[in-house]
Amino acid sequence: MKLTVSFIAAALLAGTSMASAADLEVMHWWTSGGEAKAVAEFAKAFNATGNHWVDAAFAGPGEQARAIMVSRITGGDPMGAFQFNHGRQAEDLIEAGYLRDLTDIAEEEGWKDIITPSSLLDACTVDGKIYCVPVNIHSWQWLWLSNKTFNDAGIAVPTNWDEFVAAAPKLEAAGKIPMAMGKQSWQQTGAFNVLLATLVSDDIYNKVFADKDAEVAAGPEVFRVFKAAADTRELTRDSNVQAWNEATEMLIKGQAGGQIMGDWIQAEFRLAGMEADKDYGCLPGLGMREVLSVGGNAFYFPKLEDPELQKAQADLARTLLKPDVQVAFNMNKGSLPVRSDVDMKTANACMQKGLKLLAQGRVLQDPNLLLTQDTITQIDDLFAQFFADTTMSPESAQEQFADIIAEAE
Repeated sequence: MKLTVSFIAAALLAGTSMASAADLEVMHWWTSGGEAKAVAEFAKAFNATGNHWVDAAFAGPGEQARAIMVSRITGGDPMGAFQFNHGRQAEDLIEAGYLRDLTDIAEEEGWKDIITPSSLLDACTVDGKIYCVPVNIHSWQWLWLSNKTFNDAGIAVPTNWDEFVAAAPKLEAAGKIPMAMGKQSWQQTGAFNVLLATLVSDDIYNKVFADKDAEVAAGPEVFRVFKAAADTRELTRDSNVQAWNEATEMLIKGQAGGQIMGDWIQAEFRLAGMEADKDYGCLPGLGMREVLSVGGNAFYFPKLEDPELQKAQADLARTLLKPDVQVAFNMNKGSLPVRSDVDMKTANACMQKGLKLLAQGRVLQDPNLLLTQDTITQIDDLFAQFFADTTMSPESAQEQFADIIAEAE
């Protein structure tokens, strides 16, 4: 009799658990080998709640993925959750009432006490309400170096941007490509933003992106950045790949010397079995001015009517910030956790450099936090043209850039 009662109770409990579980479609653009391994940690943790992560990865640039996500949401076919970058990309969706308010979950879980820096949660907040879950800190301001490429060419591995540029002719003489870069505008704009963050002062950077000061954007300090962008255009002229991870593969194979790219590049190095500071080098701030932007990724949740899906959304929102999940995801992604209270002692040498700069407060706000998506798209278009048309002078590009900043909101 006890066995029967126990069996019935267990069955009822299992039935209740099953009833509260749901298949939740999650859209993102993490499709490279290293990224897929990282996002699998989120899926595993979410599945452990009794729900099921339905992966809807988009194999293409983020801007294309965002357009598809927005189209689905506004067209009445919302997914359960979706990835955007930290910043202002979801402003229109929030203002139109398409996204779920997560403030109650954030207060229950104490997000304001655990998310560092606070600007990440601020970027999720509109009119005092929280609409997203920051999951990591990505920084763009890195020059990644293939030690194999420089060793094969008999050249000392550079320690800063100036040394890297000076080494380029020797790399070319050895049959190597100085810098790998995919032919996508977001990569080109990203490289320019890195140069702007590392070749001028914090004050100039903030006047351009935060204050939208067109006079400074057109000034001599920023011209130095455009001259460096022209050098970068020359260094990457033989990099005939599209995707960022294809460019990274050139470093892994010893075909190219370096790449300006965010720290997510480490997911590919890790997948290839490469060791930081041994097989590849990393120069925060291009070795010129060690500073990092605090951008990254966040998850948003469209409004859904199904109570079971609503519960699954809440389960996922809570799961993304669990300490063990933060460590597992970010160790594979190459990014830094948004929680400062997790154990990252096993992080590699490059991640430790990032953690140190973060602890020292050597951070800048990412352009995605400061500019609207419309302005970012205009800048992307400008640099797509600049890198494609070698007849466009740095002076002409700077003039157009200053005009964009003058109209930015």
